[in-house]
Amino acid sequence: MPVKVETYDRTEDAARALSASRSARFLSGGTLVMRAVNEADQSFETIIRLRDASFRDIRIEGENLVLGAGVTMAAIVAHRDLAFLAPVARVIGGPAIRNMATVGGNLFAASPYGDFTAALLALGATLNLAGQSGRGMPIDEFLRDRDRNAGVLVQSISVARPRDASAFRFAKVSRVKPKGVSVMSIAAFLPQSGGRITGARVAYGAMAPTPIRATAVERILEGQTLDAATIERAAAAATEGFDPPTDSLASSWYRREVAGVHLKRLLTAERR
Repeated sequence: MPVKVETYDRTEDAARALSASRSARFLSGGTLVMRAVNEADQSFETIIRLRDASFRDIRIEGENLVLGAGVTMAAIVAHRDLAFLAPVARVIGGPAIRNMATVGGNLFAASPYGDFTAALLALGATLNLAGQSGRGMPIDEFLRDRDRNAGVLVQSISVARPRDASAFRFAKVSRVKPKGVSVMSIAAFLPQSGGRITGARVAYGAMAPTPIRATAVERILEGQTLDAATIERAAAAATEGFDPPTDSLASSWYRREVAGVHLKRLLTAERR
């Protein structure tokens, strides 16, 4: 089946075309859509492209960082104000992939991909949707209903700049380093006040169909000092409420077995 390509200069027009067709896919960097084309995916017949330069902007608005959905992983690695996110972007594929893969595309990546989205989830990002001026959608809400959001165009992503960059931590577990696909990824945002954690957010990638928060872990960490006893309790609850997937990289059993180990390592590093 031939695939039709439609190119728009204005974000509003691209968003309108995307929402009007159930057989259209939006092309951001192309790492997902072009692979589907090459694999003869018959689920779509139209590719929508956007030439709006603001789609690839990185800007600072007050206390927030605003990433255009078309910003690539390579651009994040190179931007000095995004140094806290660079370790996340740097482990996504090799240089060629990072030059193509975008923040917006990663939001739609199926498990076990989506490491950057797990980081955004831990940071409590807000998505700005094209054609819905003034409405910011929490990333939790977007991921919960991601299948129903397939027809929306994410214009940009807003993240509050951490006052203490060390409050954010990320780890990717893969069999092939440094650019293998994730067995799991863990992102944690653990701001502290008076030595106690306030507003803990912990997110996993590759442990569910979409990146997901580890709420049992968050409850244990909230209001606590990050001491050995707290870390042990958090690690013991690492997979509480989870039914990890089995895929070609790891079984559900294996993911359950190693999640607590890697979470403990991440939290222990936080103490240093």
